[in-house]
Amino acid sequence: MNNKRMSGMRLRKFTLVSLTLALLVGLLAACSSGSDESAEKRVLRIGVLYGGSDNEPYFRQQYTDMYEMSHPNIEFEIVGAINYDEQRFEQTDSSKPIPQADPYEKMKEMLNGQNPVDVIVLDYNMLRRFTQDNLLQPLDPLVAQDKFDLSDYVPTVIEGIKSAGDGTLYALTPTFSSSALFYNKKLFSDAGVTPPTDKMQWSEVLNVARQVAKGEGEDRNFGFSFNRWASDGFNNSQVYSQALQLKMFDDKGEKMLVNSDQWEEVWSTVASLEKDAITPTQEFMNKLYEKQSAEGGNDPFYGDLFIKGKVAMTIGDYGYINELKKASDNASKIKDFEMVDWDVVTVPVSPTDPDVGGSISLSQLMGINSKAQNDKDAWDFIKYSNSKEWAKLKSRSLYEMVARKEFLTPIGGMQYNIDAFTSLKPLPPSSTDSEKIYRDNPGVWEAQQPGYELFQEVVKGTKTAREALAEWETKGNAVLERIKNNPTGGGVTDGGGGIEIMPVPR
Repeated sequence: MNNKRMSGMRLRKFTLVSLTLALLVGLLAACSSGSDESAEKRVLRIGVLYGGSDNEPYFRQQYTDMYEMSHPNIEFEIVGAINYDEQRFEQTDSSKPIPQADPYEKMKEMLNGQNPVDVIVLDYNMLRRFTQDNLLQPLDPLVAQDKFDLSDYVPTVIEGIKSAGDGTLYALTPTFSSSALFYNKKLFSDAGVTPPTDKMQWSEVLNVARQVAKGEGEDRNFGFSFNRWASDGFNNSQVYSQALQLKMFDDKGEKMLVNSDQWEEVWSTVASLEKDAITPTQEFMNKLYEKQSAEGGNDPFYGDLFIKGKVAMTIGDYGYINELKKASDNASKIKDFEMVDWDVVTVPVSPTDPDVGGSISLSQLMGINSKAQNDKDAWDFIKYSNSKEWAKLKSRSLYEMVARKEFLTPIGGMQYNIDAFTSLKPLPPSSTDSEKIYRDNPGVWEAQQPGYELFQEVVKGTKTAREALAEWETKGNAVLERIKNNPTGGGVTDGGGGIEIMPVPR
């Protein structure tokens, strides 16, 4: 799967660079009227989280090369807060944990140093902290001054950005990513069940999943999958708990928070879905792979049960549409394959916040440093990167969405509910750095390990969800206490079963 993901990343980079070259001339012509004719050479410093020999050229291809061609008096300096090249080749003592840099603090250094960056490119989960620490200039006065038209921006993008700034606009992003709930029309029709609709609550979606799941053995059609790639129930419970904004432990990483009514509902629900085969089980997937191996066949879909027509609903990102299109275009080449008839609605929502979904990502937010030495060019670059001309170019992408609705159209002329990707606001960013727990305490993930085996006991019926969660709380607290008192101590052995579960940051 890692190889497939790497291939997808390479394809994405190749596609975007090719599109940039193909449309370069037209975009330059469209934007040339706004270029500065002054012969004065100026430097615009842009700060990004990750630098290095691979990341800098990619960022330039994506965002700065075309601006430089139409603004020959501007020279860009790309500054990375964290350079993975240095970490990659650094020789360390294997007996000592490698210290992990704090991304937020490293970004702050770029903003507050002797030669501060002018533009900062950041993820949404950092935006609130940046605004609270007064590190960014508000953009509203600049938007009003230049009459920069934001009327056709996807409302949830603007509202999401403003919510992180308590109603003030501190950044803009030309693109965003989002997910939706994909559903199989035929499976719903065959079962005589009404398909899902936008903004359905989680409980409603899972209830519908039970109604549409049918069949036995290898002929089983499942009602729902938490993602395209079938996973075990414990990891599904992690996905579900995050969607409901539940935390595994407190913000200091000192106390487990799993022994609660909310966590009990999550574990009871997900365990029931697995026991009743509403979601694909690991046993089913193992038999599928064994059969495929015995028959010597090639699976072009890598076990994707939704494309195979075996899952009625699954959560997928915008790029999944391209996979579905490729499957449809090549359906005639695949033996015994019938292309799924699909559409999308919004991801399930929480009853406490029905306008918010956990699947919208604003990862290329551009803001102006409050201490910028060249704030005029910084704003001009942000305007350029968020212009209609730039959005038109980016709209050709098969993997990301543009923030201007005018150019947000279905891929390849297909017909589907594209509003499903834009109707929900992103989860509000936290004012605390949850990932800091894992950086400061490298062994804290061990507190998660006991949960894996305890969840299996809930599925087997040997423990209730509350009993298992209470035991997880006890074992997890013991791990957290040990790490607090001895951060460089050995690993946990009680309850982990030798299975390493990677951290899921909250």
